[in-house]
Amino acid sequence: MLKPIRFVFPAVLLAVTIAARPSFAAEAAGQADLDKASEAKLNASADLSEVIRLLESALKKGLDATNTEFANRLLTSTLIERARETVKQISAENLSEPRKSAVADLERAVKLDPKQPQAYLLLAELNMLPGGTGIKEVLALLDKAIQSGGEDSDTKVKALVLRAKIEDQPDKKLADFDEAVRLAPDDAAVVRDRGLTLADMDKPERALNDLNRAIELEPNNVPTYEAKAIVLARLKKFDAAIDDLNQAWAISPGNVRLLLLRAEVYQEKGDQQKALADLDEAAKLKPDLPGIIRTKAMFLAQDERFDEAIALLEKLAKHDPKDVPTLLQLSILYGAKKDWAKAIETDQRVVVLDPIEWRALRGLGDAMLNTGRHAEAIAFFEKAIKLEPNDDGILNNFAWVLATSPDAKLRNGPRAIQLATKACKLTEYKVPHILSTLAAAYAETGDFKNAVKWSTKAIEIAEKEKDKSKDGDKETREALKKELESYKAKKPTRELMSEGKGEPKKP
Repeated sequence: MLKPIRFVFPAVLLAVTIAARPSFAAEAAGQADLDKASEAKLNASADLSEVIRLLESALKKGLDATNTEFANRLLTSTLIERARETVKQISAENLSEPRKSAVADLERAVKLDPKQPQAYLLLAELNMLPGGTGIKEVLALLDKAIQSGGEDSDTKVKALVLRAKIEDQPDKKLADFDEAVRLAPDDAAVVRDRGLTLADMDKPERALNDLNRAIELEPNNVPTYEAKAIVLARLKKFDAAIDDLNQAWAISPGNVRLLLLRAEVYQEKGDQQKALADLDEAAKLKPDLPGIIRTKAMFLAQDERFDEAIALLEKLAKHDPKDVPTLLQLSILYGAKKDWAKAIETDQRVVVLDPIEWRALRGLGDAMLNTGRHAEAIAFFEKAIKLEPNDDGILNNFAWVLATSPDAKLRNGPRAIQLATKACKLTEYKVPHILSTLAAAYAETGDFKNAVKWSTKAIEIAEKEKDKSKDGDKETREALKKELESYKAKKPTRELMSEGKGEPKKP
């Protein structure tokens, strides 16, 4: 439900306006209704619909020019106020009619007076709800709210922040936040939102400046500490991140979210004992929260304690056979142990529960590729990529099977190049195994010059990452070197077909 911006027609100002209204010897026909509407509006418990009816009646019967202007101003403000009251009735179960009524009032208000920033803002918020207009229309409304704001900086700030949150272009997004912070430098929420945006734009130092400022403005806001800890963890400043989470814990003891986040930071730091201790504490506080168990299983898997991780998830899946996130994680762990039969069975269960769960379809594609069932792998990758066209893992593995399958009927070099190139762009040409796939795709088309180029690039990056990631391990580097020698000899790469031996290049 939207949090409406409270609009209150200033009673004192209204009273003064009424008192100051010029009197005429012969009052217009609608004057009595206008007087009744004005008096009713001063009542704190005024029936807004009755006020609107009286104003409409007054305008219809006729008023002099001065009072016509006054009546229209009062009608505009009352329509907006009634719209805000109507918005309070909106819920997930009661959305359509209240929104329709509120939108009608607001559209009428801006027709009477186009310079109503609060009305435009509320219209934008209403149209962001399910069933509303598209983003283009919402942005147009926010533009009007900002342009007509004048001295109403509060509404303008809210409109700028909302526009920034739905803007796709980073420069425009940041420009809106900069303007919002300029107008409201002491608004902790606005400063915090800009800090989060800067963090997402990979500007951690500027992000930390904003988050620290937000903490100064609002010292007890736990989400700000959480955001700051996440940025610090990205910078590998784990101790500082933990200190911030400890401060947040002092403000909000018993907050399970903080325990889970601190556990992740400990895990990143390499202190698994403390990470698991935080998860155990979280489990005591929320014993029925599946996410805690899934996180613990993930940590155990990172330490290659697959059997323990699988046991936890199998117990969770037995308790709730329709728990899709648990089943997906369980399938990944079966794959890590090369238990492809169980991985396939688990992903198939997910697809029955949710036919458009792309992660399960990708999992089935990976399993089929690993077991040499390339035609089936292609079929599953085809379905997965339609649902999630920008997942570099699907793109990479799909390209790999199209480039390297021993079955000539299944190979498609040009499409493999297209898929692998997109995967490389998404990963900024920085991931060795994806560059290797691109090389294999070029080799399949007979373009060994480009195959050598990208294979060489893959090796260079893997050499730099020897101690940083799996891509830098000795076995991977040796495999990449063999591929390069093959391309220099003008021989394409071929994937194994025998069941259980295929090794797709997974991210």
